[in-house]
Amino acid sequence: MKKKSPKTKIRQAVPYILPETGFVRIWQIIGCPERGIIPLIPVSRATWWNGIKSGRYPQGVKLSPKITAWAVKDIRELAAALEVR
Repeated sequence: MKKKSPKTKIRQAVPYILPETGFVRIWQIIGCPERGIIPLIPVSRATWWNGIKSGRYPQGVKLSPKITAWAVKDIRELAAALEVR
């Protein structure tokens, strides 16, 4: 008899609460189903990066060659501007 593979535990989705100051990573902005994080700005990674390239979304800050983060202040301003539309 074949063994059944263990089922992946599905996390309850919760909204990410922005800290008062500091930086956030892309998964904290556009959400991450694997971590159970609901998006603050519901777009795909490709749309996010294209929006940065076009100037629609704020530029990030390189923390290392492979890590980019965004200032919480910039993300709050973006979220407020998107709610007005």
